[in-house]
Amino acid sequence: MSENKEMLGTAPIGKLLFKLAVPTVVAQLINMLYNIVDRIYIGHIPGEGSLALTGVGVCMPIIMIISAFAALIASGGAPKASILMGEGDYNSVEKIMGGCFSLQLIISAILTAVLLVWNRDLLLMFGASENTIEYATNYMTIYAMGTLFVQLTLGMGAFITAQGFAKTGMTTVVIGAISNIILDPLFIFVFGMGVRGAALATIISQAISCVWVLSFLIGKKTHLKLKKENLRINAKLVFPCIALGTATFIMQSSESVISVCFNSSLLKYGGDIAVGAMTILTSVMQFAMLPMQGVAQGAQPILSYNYGAKNTERVKKTFKLLLITCLSYSFVIWGAIMLFPQMFAGIFSPSPELIEFTAKALRIYCGVLCIFGIQIACQMTFVSIGNAPCSIIVAVVRKFVLLLPLIYLMPQIITDKTMGVYTAEPVADIIAVTFTAILFAIQFKKALKVLEG
Repeated sequence: MSENKEMLGTAPIGKLLFKLAVPTVVAQLINMLYNIVDRIYIGHIPGEGSLALTGVGVCMPIIMIISAFAALIASGGAPKASILMGEGDYNSVEKIMGGCFSLQLIISAILTAVLLVWNRDLLLMFGASENTIEYATNYMTIYAMGTLFVQLTLGMGAFITAQGFAKTGMTTVVIGAISNIILDPLFIFVFGMGVRGAALATIISQAISCVWVLSFLIGKKTHLKLKKENLRINAKLVFPCIALGTATFIMQSSESVISVCFNSSLLKYGGDIAVGAMTILTSVMQFAMLPMQGVAQGAQPILSYNYGAKNTERVKKTFKLLLITCLSYSFVIWGAIMLFPQMFAGIFSPSPELIEFTAKALRIYCGVLCIFGIQIACQMTFVSIGNAPCSIIVAVVRKFVLLLPLIYLMPQIITDKTMGVYTAEPVADIIAVTFTAILFAIQFKKALKVLEG
């Protein structure tokens, strides 16, 4: 424990962020493969690839909800764990981890039951058409069986990174992703299982990652052990974690609501091709966002630990470096998307028609991605210092106050109604980033004053 404390509390911030962020970024990029490799293979199924891709795309909102419940626990529990480690209270940290584990078991059981009973109804509500519903239900029925593995892998894996074991966290994702990449073509093409094979490959891969995570947390190398005596859910310790994780939960789960609105509007104005393009747009956006989120997650243990240790200078320096890094990356990836949209679209489909349509939509949808590094850096810092109210506010404003109504408003303003739907994203982002930056400037200054006082 003392070695870990020395690293988070005294190591040079630049080198420390690099040490923690690089494995986390690699893990996020590999995790992206988890999310899109199925779509790449499915999009190339002979004769039915485009429809199958659209059908699986409709499943994404439900998959986002499953991941959001894991984030509800992980994104609150991990920062709280790092803060308490900074304070030296390791006993409470292990009780938090054990309580979060038990809560995830309960959540997984409920989600699995709901998905198995009502998946078809949910998929129709989320934008599946008569042409794509069978592909969607075939994928989702099998994927639902692996809910427990997804929850525990994502949720408990955060407690590995929170201790500073970024490479171990990366290994967790690498193991699952490699398994998925190997199993996908085997089940989809060799065994002829189609979308069912893609879902089966994914849940087997998640199960392998889950075993790795739990083995580490009960093993000898971890500083924080998952112990039987700590599995009771202590409300005083666990509920504040849930409050802190609510912002990330809102961000991720609202993607489902937003996807429903996008898909229903696009189906109305542009048909199946517009919905299929949206599947590719969200995949490209994941590619753009995940490295930034990886850097932010690498910074989280440093921010949280030093905030708990009341080291304001290290907190300020870490945030400044995080902001510069995220903003620089967002400019680079934005430039690549604006210059080569056909290349990004072509990764997911061989259809010339879909590629041409998607390339046009991509430039609009990612139009202000260049400034989004500000949003990521500020939002992660809110979470890292335990400011649950502000982290929730910025999440709600961007998704529900801005983006949701703009999806329906922009097609009424812009002549090309289909492209008007896509325009809602950049318009919402400009306003949201401005609001977040102003709120952060005020609240971060206040938080540091309280720390110094």
